Order: sequence, then structure tokens, then C-alpha cells
Amino acid sequence: MNLQMKYLIISFLITVILGLIVIPILKKLKIGQVVRDDGPESHLQKSGTPTMGGIIMLVTIVVMSMALYFIYPQYTHILPIALITLGFGIIGFIDDFKKLVLKDPKGLLPRYKMLGLLIVAVVFTVYLQYGLHLGTDIQIPFLKNYITLPIYLYIPFAVIVILACTNSLNLTDGLDGLATGITILIMTFFTIVSVLYNNLEMSLFSSIVAGSCIGFLLFNLKPAKVFMGDTGSLALGGAFCAVALYLKMPFILIIVAGICVLEALSVIIQVIYFKKTGNRFFKMSPLHHHFELSGYSEWKVVWMFWIATIILCLIGFFAI
Repeated sequence: MNLQMKYLIISFLITVILGLIVIPILKKLKIGQVVRDDGPESHLQKSGTPTMGGIIMLVTIVVMSMALYFIYPQYTHILPIALITLGFGIIGFIDDFKKLVLKDPKGLLPRYKMLGLLIVAVVFTVYLQYGLHLGTDIQIPFLKNYITLPIYLYIPFAVIVILACTNSLNLTDGLDGLATGITILIMTFFTIVSVLYNNLEMSLFSSIVAGSCIGFLLFNLKPAKVFMGDTGSLALGGAFCAVALYLKMPFILIIVAGICVLEALSVIIQVIYFKKTGNRFFKMSPLHHHFELSGYSEWKVVWMFWIATIILCLIGFFAI
């Protein structure tokens, strides 16, 4: 784990340095968070906090991945993983840029946003099969074996996993430090698992992402000095989805990212229930807002969800 720790620390330091440079620039450009009027009242004070800070982590991840490739040219598989992270980050950046810089409240229209995410997901999934020839076998949690899907089922399945997870992390990014902390835990999990499976490339990439998130968390803890925006949440979601698919562990990902899954389900349940009954199932969705409106402080909700993720990661270890 010495090499993994080295890259984690370097990524952490680069992110901290970039944060000290980029955050004042975002403030100067007045690229601030727009808070929903119908959200928790306590969030109104967040209005104007610099956002689009995910670019700090994205730059660190891409630069460190490229450096790793040039130092170890045999690690050719790390570039596609970094590129899907960059691809999702660019789509998030376009959305953030339109909303926050061009002052277009609609941002990137949902259909174009989903189309962009779909293209990146399909290209990556096809490359896994026809470029890297990884095969279509998937590990089944707890059973200690694998199933092999036909290629015509694997590709749509993998694409759905990527789209679902990236969007679910995007929904989770609603409290100071919440999505950042959860990503740290998930990527730490995949770092350890990759070491156990003797996959040095994925362990190093996962440690790079974890290190950049730890650095970003210094600025993102309550009271947050910067938010990651879609630039960060889509990029990070793409990163851990890519690693999970490379390791043939999409079902394991569903376990360890269980909080993100619950956040997405809470939105779906809320919409369906409201359309059927005219009432709300939750006080507010995503789920973290329901807990806030139930009397829990923002910091307590963040800690609850972090602890839950730690428990889910431990379950994930028993499942592999």
C-alpha cells in the first residue's frame, strides 16, 4: 500500500494547492451557488458560496492519472478510466457554466445532458469489451462466484449502472461534505479491494481520487467554502462506476454506494407518490432533506450518512 499512499498524499496536496488558487478566482468571478427557495431555510445562507469547485478535483485526477501513465507506460488501462471521469466532468462543467457564468437558469437542457452522459457511458462500456477485452462476467455478492452475461445484455446493463450511479451521486450532493465524504469512503474501499485482487492500476487510480476528495473536503466541510457542482458530482460518479465495472463489481458498487441509491430512490418515490395522491411521501427529497426537516442538523445528517457508508463498505468486503 506504500505506492497507493504516496499517490493519495500527492493528490491531496495538489488539490489543496489548487483549492487555494481556484476558490478565490471563483469568488472574484461571482460563480456562486443558487439555493432553492423551497429548500430548508437553513440553506439560504449558502447562497453565493462559490461552486463549480469540482474542477479542482477533476484537474488533479486527470493530471495524476496522466503522470502515472507516463511513469509506468505499461499501465495503459488507467487512461480510459481517467477519460470517462473527464467526460462526465466536462458535461457537468457545461451545465454549471451555463447556469452560473452565462446566467442561464435552465443550464444544459436535461435531454442534452442525458444524451451526453449516455454517449460517454456507451463509448466507455464498448471500449471495455472491444478495446480492453475484459469480458462480460460479473461478480455476484456473497456467493463468491460470477455470472457471464451475453454482450447484448451486458452493454445496456453497464450503461444503466453508470447513468444511475452518476445521477444518484449528483442527487446526494446537497449537504456540506456529504458527497465528498461518501466518495472518499467508496474509493478507499476500491483501493483496498484492488490491492487484494492484485490490480495495481485500479488501486492507484482509486487512491488518486480518494486523495483529491480528501483535499477538497478541507474546503467543503460545513461551513463549505466551495461546492463541487455538477462538474464534481458527475465526474466522481463516473470515476467509481468505471472502477467498479473494470473490477467486475457493479453489484458490489450498489451495496457500498447504498446511500446514493437511497437518495435516488427517495426522489423517484416522492415523484410517483405525489402524482398518485397529491401528497408527499417524504417531507422533502432527496432523503437528506427529509432528515433535515425532521429536526436533524445538517452536520448530524452528514455524519449519519458517512457512518452508514462505512457499514455498507464493511458489508461489501464480506460480499466479495
